[in-house]
Amino acid sequence: MAEIVCLGEALIDFIPVESGVPLGQVTTFKKAPGGAPANVAVGLSKLGNPSAFIGKVGDDAFGHFLETTFRDHGVDTSRMLFDRTTLTGLAFVSLSSTGVPEFMFYRNPSADMLLRPDEIDADFIKSARAFHYGSITLISEPSRSATEAAIQHAKAGRLLISYDPNLRKPLWPGPDQAREQILAAMIHPHIVKVSEEELEFLTGMSDLSAGSKEIMDRYPNVELIAVTRGANGSYFRTTKEEGWVPALKVDAVDTTGAGDGFVAGMLSELLRKISQPQDIRNLTKSDLFSSFRFANAVAGITTTKAGAITALPSRQEAESALS
Repeated sequence: MAEIVCLGEALIDFIPVESGVPLGQVTTFKKAPGGAPANVAVGLSKLGNPSAFIGKVGDDAFGHFLETTFRDHGVDTSRMLFDRTTLTGLAFVSLSSTGVPEFMFYRNPSADMLLRPDEIDADFIKSARAFHYGSITLISEPSRSATEAAIQHAKAGRLLISYDPNLRKPLWPGPDQAREQILAAMIHPHIVKVSEEELEFLTGMSDLSAGSKEIMDRYPNVELIAVTRGANGSYFRTTKEEGWVPALKVDAVDTTGAGDGFVAGMLSELLRKISQPQDIRNLTKSDLFSSFRFANAVAGITTTKAGAITALPSRQEAESALS
């Protein structure tokens, strides 16, 4: 039985062999399994947390490659669906000299966009402890309604609910719609994870403390905000505590899955410390610091190889990096 259910997109990332080259000048790509919620599911499984992925891929070679990859990494794929009417989504990635990715997507439609509310297994979600989702499936119908249905099932089951918007501006009709839809989904989660850039995009504030307070004041359901800061580590805020946590020092090759690794590490640690969502507000600063330190380690290790899933570490690897 899955402890954590992740819902969203699964796609193929085409990662360039060379970095520091504009996308149009890349000569060779390697295919890698991707999709933020799917990466989180694999990351959790590698850390020892039974996980499941809910999503739709094409009934094609890439879709079956994704399902096999997730299953081989211990993820429950029993609620992963194959669509015969369209294809698995693709993303071509270019990497800066420091491993920062830029994306070009081939979808619209792709199979992940076609997940329907009637395809969501309510009892399967309610049997878990936590539910995690992103914003990509909120862009259009029917996947938006499917995501909202899954969230309602998670609420009915009193699960811990986690949300990582994972903003990808090229996928949205425009920035205003992206901001509106991403914020509309803030009424559900107990945990919100954003990058520094996403926090400023959503709130108009560059100050982490002020921006995160704005989110928590506006959405009282949010018990914890996590802000990732790349090489500068991460920041946390609850109703009682806030703090900055330094990054694990690594030689980054590809930062594509760092945020997903962070989410996996954070959720894995928090579920060791709480029994219900409301327990977050009683976590001490030390509890939060240690959880985010572990999450930073998972994120850091994930950047040391190309492609997120192959680079996501085991719990032993993450703990060894901190010792």
